[in-house]
Amino acid sequence: MARSKNTRLVAHIDCPGGGQVWVDGKTLYIGHMREPTGTTIVNIEDPAHPVVLARVEVPPGWHSHKVRVANGLMVVNHERQGQGGDPNFGGGLGIYDVSTPSRPELLCKWRTYGKGVHRYDFDGRYAYISPTAEGYVGNIMMILDLKDPKHPEEVGRWWIPGQWQAGGETNPWAEGPAPRCHHPMRMGDRLYVSYWHHGYHILDISDMSKPKRIASGNTSPTFPHPTHTCLPIPQTLKGRKVMVVADEDVAKLWPSAPAFTWIYDITNEYCPVPISTFQVEGLDPDGAPQPPFMGCHQPSERFKGTIVPFAWFAKGLRILDIADPFAPREVAFYETDPPQGFNLASSNDVTIDDRGLCYLIDRQRGVDVIETSAL
Repeated sequence: MARSKNTRLVAHIDCPGGGQVWVDGKTLYIGHMREPTGTTIVNIEDPAHPVVLARVEVPPGWHSHKVRVANGLMVVNHERQGQGGDPNFGGGLGIYDVSTPSRPELLCKWRTYGKGVHRYDFDGRYAYISPTAEGYVGNIMMILDLKDPKHPEEVGRWWIPGQWQAGGETNPWAEGPAPRCHHPMRMGDRLYVSYWHHGYHILDISDMSKPKRIASGNTSPTFPHPTHTCLPIPQTLKGRKVMVVADEDVAKLWPSAPAFTWIYDITNEYCPVPISTFQVEGLDPDGAPQPPFMGCHQPSERFKGTIVPFAWFAKGLRILDIADPFAPREVAFYETDPPQGFNLASSNDVTIDDRGLCYLIDRQRGVDVIETSAL
């Protein structure tokens, strides 16, 4: 039975599990975890009665589990799963005209070398992506200009020194996890870039053609979880500039307790300092190792004021108030029931709309539409 605090289930959308949800106007876009379903487009004008408008499919061996929409453009990722998959499809991005959401029109398939693109930020003009690229170890950071969405152009790229093997850089990671850009987030002329087991990086992109690193940090030598999201907060909190850093409860370097989220003070952006953490009460009573997919996954990349929703894998939707960044507190939650045939929920992503509704997707199956008094 679902548990809740200051939340109420409005509707459930029965659909394949997914990696990301995004709302544009009164339309919900769902990126799915496994082929053949790539993206589902849903009318949510009446959130209690969602209506599927269209679906975009992908071929075997590939998935399209991320989706962002702005200015009538839908950007979805194409990423290889396993070693199979038709190489003629290829990794990269699908760029669609969704000015009529019920009739998505493919404008361009942007291709990259290797596995493809994992996750990204998109502001309607530029896409800040994490592709694999020829000559590099792992995923790097790249900026694409979609001014002409039929002909995207690379503006700039950045990588950790050592990734560019074709350029003669020495790979120092033979004995440990290879670097992998998970995804950048833009605020102003900065990118806040999560780099999996290689921590976070703050980049100056005032010249997009030449991104420059301002600061980096990594908790992975002490904590075994990879860095998933670096979310900058636009307003100061108690006079401080703040960044929320979520570790993902997967790919642990050694058996451990569930992952949690950090809050960093970036007032001096050259020297970020962690000032607090948050873990769901009761989830980690003694620090003993637990299986993956129990703890934190990621925050909503849209939020209202100081209220930030999170997808917390087995513990569903958690809504935090970070007004005091030194002491974040939970103000609402919705612990969803596991999908049929599964033992635990696996909440993978959450977003909000301008009505204050939350959309929570399970990586196994289904989307919950949730009302909360916290937003």
